[in-house]
Amino acid sequence: MINSLQTGLSSLPLTSDARSRSISAENFTGEKGKGGMAEKGTGEYSARFLGKGWKVSPCVSIQPNETFELASIDGPGIVQSMWFTGDAGNHAILRIYWDGQESPSVEAPLPAFFGNGWVKEFKNVTGGPFFPLNSMPVAVNPSGGLNCFWPMPFRKHCRITMENRSPKPHTCFYQINYSLERVPEEAAYFHAQYRQSFPLPAKEVHTILDGVRGRGQYVGTALFVGLNGTGNWWGEGEVKFYMDGDEYPTICGTGTEDYFGGSYDWEVDGKYTTYSTPFMGMHQCYTPDNLYNHQQRFSMYRWHIMDPIRFTSDLKVTIQDLGWDFTPGTYLPRRDDMASVAYWYQTLPAAAFPRLPAAEEMNVI
Repeated sequence: MINSLQTGLSSLPLTSDARSRSISAENFTGEKGKGGMAEKGTGEYSARFLGKGWKVSPCVSIQPNETFELASIDGPGIVQSMWFTGDAGNHAILRIYWDGQESPSVEAPLPAFFGNGWVKEFKNVTGGPFFPLNSMPVAVNPSGGLNCFWPMPFRKHCRITMENRSPKPHTCFYQINYSLERVPEEAAYFHAQYRQSFPLPAKEVHTILDGVRGRGQYVGTALFVGLNGTGNWWGEGEVKFYMDGDEYPTICGTGTEDYFGGSYDWEVDGKYTTYSTPFMGMHQCYTPDNLYNHQQRFSMYRWHIMDPIRFTSDLKVTIQDLGWDFTPGTYLPRRDDMASVAYWYQTLPAAAFPRLPAAEEMNVI
């Protein structure tokens, strides 16, 4: 029998003992045969002439400073995909807890987790921008549809929450698809961690990830850079991976755009050129408009799906903030705003994450 961690086009004809389930505002528990039964909910008025079974509870309204439990699932099982939309901004914090751990293994603002680092709120509600992302594990589709396909196995329990740090209610549409099945002994647990440096002091590095203890593999980076200077190229900084006691990195790239699969400043005909591919992209590029968009901002992603970075005891990942002066040909340290989400799998127990920045600290757009 096939295991869901082996799912792909070639395995789809194979039968499995897995049982498919889904949690949403139409079925809060994911129980078999319990969807679409709501008689009260956010769609109650709109469905008043239709009644039970007709979209009575399509979403939830999370109150200010409230943490809402999206899912509580007894294992063993595998979270296969997640979808979100609504007025999602940096005020919405996604957290995932595995097997009863007190500290989350996933903690990030919802847009950043989906590779949109400079989105205060998505346009379907507020008129703000969203930036499409078309990759294998993450897709952001019109108009602010957030899709995740990272496989997330768990053995005992999965808990997923959403915190609303906004002073107004947060509308959350969501669907979490999962299977109940045996999890292989060698399967590690999915992790994702947000960090920011607003701004990064000159000649210091932005830490993408540190403090990891255990065995696993690093599988992705989402990086968000807001420029605080003018002129010249900003992306000379190298991404470095220190693993298993390294003093100097085992893996060291040659520049920021190189790590994200581009080259030569992403410049085509004198302009930055965005792209979004299955494993890497620079999909978001703000340019000044001589009014409110006065600062260039970039969002990038690199998924290590075909080349996961394996570690056996510890891992640290950093990036330099380094520019280039074309005239004398000199590297220039910078003081830009940098934020990131690191994605990896590891064994449990996992070390507690650093404190998530307060809401006012994140509100640098």
